[in-house]
Amino acid sequence: MSVLGVGIANGGISLLHALGLGKGCSVGIDLTTRVSIVEGPNREVLEDKKRLLDAVISVWTSEGLPSPDEYCWEIESNVPIGQGLKSSSALACAALRALNSVSWTGLSDNEIADLAVSAQKLAKCTLTGSMDDAWASLSSGWRLVDPTLPASQSVLLEGLIEDGLQVLIGLRGGRKNPPTIENFSGNKHLFERPLASLVSGSPLEALSSNGMAVAASTEDFEALRICNHSIASGAIAAGVSGSGPAVAVVCYESDLNKLAELFSDWGLGTICTRFSDSESVVEEVH
Repeated sequence: MSVLGVGIANGGISLLHALGLGKGCSVGIDLTTRVSIVEGPNREVLEDKKRLLDAVISVWTSEGLPSPDEYCWEIESNVPIGQGLKSSSALACAALRALNSVSWTGLSDNEIADLAVSAQKLAKCTLTGSMDDAWASLSSGWRLVDPTLPASQSVLLEGLIEDGLQVLIGLRGGRKNPPTIENFSGNKHLFERPLASLVSGSPLEALSSNGMAVAASTEDFEALRICNHSIASGAIAAGVSGSGPAVAVVCYESDLNKLAELFSDWGLGTICTRFSDSESVVEEVH
């Protein structure tokens, strides 16, 4: 079957959970989702259990944008699902980039981010709209955003993270305590610290303090133990990503193997990656 269009987007990790103070911040990591649109009759996409692709095409057509008459989706992804690593945003953004490619619509990343947020809300796979996650999926660096605003107006602060750092992801199975707005709103004071770190230009400090606030909000005390032990063992920063349960640890390459061995000893699934850069966040057009 002929490939009509391809889109790629990244997973990411959280620096500030948007449920805490109404502002969110995420940063992309070098785990990717690739969505292809190919010729042929539509068929079920088993990887898309939340039917997010149906929501993507719904918001796309509701904007009057063109789509192929007969096509199907193909997904290739190494972003773990349901771990707080922005798999939904990566899928939505990659699918929208694929549609943008095949339809020659020339949408900007601002427009794709807005559509991705709408699709995730329609599919009910986000509590916040995930504007910060969409930006992490589409671009390099971190962005502090106001998710109540359109993408073109949403970015309050932005910056880059130093080169050469390693990101170690610890996977811990499914969520035991799904996030609720009430749990996060009761811990607003804990999220003031990561926000202050971002304002002062210290995104890695934000990662750790946000992780503590999320762990407290979800009563994930095991995550606190893992993060504290990781930092004591040489990590620069460590925190819960998204609403968990994945833990993200940032370190220098010299400490990577030691920390990976600790994760293995704790029985965690382990992924070694890095922060995305401008070359790894791309749109492919075939």
